[in-house]
Amino acid sequence: MSTTLPPSSSGTATQESREAAAAPDAPASRETPGTPDARPEATTAETRTEAHTGAEARAGAHTRAETGTGLGAEARTAPWGTDPYANALRNGHGPLFLRRSDGWLLPLEVERWCSDAGSADLSALHRCEGPVLDIGCGPGRLVAELSALGHRALGIDVSEAAVARTRRIGGSALLRSVFDPLPGEGCWGTVLLVDGNIGIGGDPAALLDRAADLLSTGGLLIAETSPLDIDERVQVRLDDGLRTPAEKTAPGPADRPFPWARIGTPALLRYAGACGWRPADQWSAEGRAFVSLRRPRPPVRERSARTSSQSAESANSTPVINSQWER
Repeated sequence: MSTTLPPSSSGTATQESREAAAAPDAPASRETPGTPDARPEATTAETRTEAHTGAEARAGAHTRAETGTGLGAEARTAPWGTDPYANALRNGHGPLFLRRSDGWLLPLEVERWCSDAGSADLSALHRCEGPVLDIGCGPGRLVAELSALGHRALGIDVSEAAVARTRRIGGSALLRSVFDPLPGEGCWGTVLLVDGNIGIGGDPAALLDRAADLLSTGGLLIAETSPLDIDERVQVRLDDGLRTPAEKTAPGPADRPFPWARIGTPALLRYAGACGWRPADQWSAEGRAFVSLRRPRPPVRERSARTSSQSAESANSTPVINSQWER
């Protein structure tokens, strides 16, 4: 799939072009047009633009609903690019927490994130199909392991430190929010939301909707859930517990609260069912809980419209054979 990346203000366009090569190609025709379950993938620039615009609109609407403002992507993701998180990744360990407004702390497992993939991670990675997109890849252990297992894999993260570390250990990664335009939209075989990343944006339904945009028809979403039966949406901020009282009186970007969610398996299955996702599997490993879901099919009218559009386009264009990824 030919993808035009957004302009890079940091002069890393060449590097990002190499990383984007990890994205899957868009097939000329993956399914037989006219069949009841056919969903031809978007192949025109116009369709891709509409998909990107829709994702951005959902992200903006979601942010306004959570914060009461129309903050841009940089403002939404700023805390993860600040010193507490970046320092923790560079050091390979915490302390690092998500702090609720009432003072409650959720420890973040930075040391595990910066280690090699463990057996619980592998229980999820061995279920992956085709090219894999790791949303919120952090320091990159899963992307690197997927590459070693023979998958084409790409990580995305809003932290420069996370992207740099992922690349340093041999993975491919882009500095992106999940709600930004991404390479290979609609063509990924598997999307990962692990290490608590089902909480991104504080709205699981919106995140599931975005994941559906990214996956191919029948694609797999693998999400890690809280081992507790919980459905919580909160405002949190990053806290390393190391700042002095004087530093705390001078708030910086890390002090800006942002929306987050914590949900258990029952809650995720409720959200998924309402969005049309089909449960595929659920399991536990080393005290961690996982769920896999199959991408929902679009409404019949949407499938029919896309089928007609692709049929008309195919009749007036030369067939193109693209790489097919193993599913």
